[in-house]
Amino acid sequence: MNLKQLEYFVAIAEEGQITAAARRLHISQPPLSYELAQLERELDTQLVRRGPRGVTLTEAGRLLRERASRILAMATATAREVSSVGKGLTGTLCVAICDSAAGLAPGARLAEFAALAPDVSLEVRGGGVPEVLELVAGGIAEVGIVRTPFSSQGLRCRYAPAEPLVAVMPPAMERGGELEVSLSELADVPLVCDRRTASLLPGAPFCLTDDDRATCSCSAAGLGVGLVPRSLLAVCDTGDCFIKTLTEKDLETRAAVIWKADRALSPLAERTVALLGELA
Repeated sequence: MNLKQLEYFVAIAEEGQITAAARRLHISQPPLSYELAQLERELDTQLVRRGPRGVTLTEAGRLLRERASRILAMATATAREVSSVGKGLTGTLCVAICDSAAGLAPGARLAEFAALAPDVSLEVRGGGVPEVLELVAGGIAEVGIVRTPFSSQGLRCRYAPAEPLVAVMPPAMERGGELEVSLSELADVPLVCDRRTASLLPGAPFCLTDDDRATCSCSAAGLGVGLVPRSLLAVCDTGDCFIKTLTEKDLETRAAVIWKADRALSPLAERTVALLGELA
């Protein structure tokens, strides 16, 4: 089993047709079918079921697709990292940024980096905190930006200052004082927040989201009072909602720049970490 076979298999899995996969790979169909058959023989298992309209993955095929995608991403990241070490500030840098840190990065600091290193291409990946941690742990992203709480085992971290949550309140659900509101004052209104924030709350929210920006959208639509990090307001449209700081200090969070503790950073990543600083 080699990288070429894995690349071919992923193309077949994603396209659902050998003919379409061959077009995507710019090869003819017979050699692609041959490589698939070779792969099945080598693994001694059926990977796809052939039908009149294309192919479907077997259980073994679904597992191989997941693993192959990771292996190919890791191979690309390794080649990119080795190249950047050899060339200095050239090549491609992959940065993974969690959704709840979207108000802090990418931003002016990464734009400054792009100006200092015009020969560098940036690849920005998103997702939740677990996805970013996985991308950094797997070596696909050299630098990540996450938000507490998260496990820092095996990581080096540069933390931003503590940041309060804010309540994004539809006009009909306004509560609290002029600038602040407490959780107890929000007890009679539905709450909207992401799963990470929900894990910190004493009660269950009315609506769970996977992205803080979706939380703001729900609040702007009048679905409930959204709880999001204050910096996220820079990239969200909250409509005519009232914005008030949550008084509970124990719900404050911190964004952090992370990288693997046991891995030397490439020159590109070192410069990026230095520029990002504490995400100020």
